[in-house]
Amino acid sequence: MKMLSEFRVPGMPDVETLAAAQRRNFEALSAANRIALEGAQAVAKRHMEILQQSMAELTDAVRSASSPGGSAQDKAASQAEMVKATYGRAVANMQEIADLIQKSNGEALSLLNKRFAEAMDEVKGLVAKSNGALPPTGS
Repeated sequence: MKMLSEFRVPGMPDVETLAAAQRRNFEALSAANRIALEGAQAVAKRHMEILQQSMAELTDAVRSASSPGGSAQDKAASQAEMVKATYGRAVANMQEIADLIQKSNGEALSLLNKRFAEAMDEVKGLVAKSNGALPPTGS
């Protein structure tokens, strides 16, 4: 690294600056991956909670349907209401999972977009520096 830093090609930025930029790129990518992983874990955890809740509801429904008493018409109406409520919960649960995924992906993408903008500003600064001009003041 020392030998590379001493070797200067006209018009090329110094190695330390490039290494620092690459380190920041790697840190941003690592942070985005961490956000994505945390999001995936949150989705998996919520999915498991939904599955457990659904199994408990199914058990209750089977007990209710197999219990003696009540007319066939009442049982049919009760089952229809249960199916309607279950469908409503399933749609709400799917929306919740989709929102969790969207939030996680949005946070990770935002982080990467921010780093990309910073990297482009760094490139502009390096080009300006190599041309002897003043670097841009930021955007």
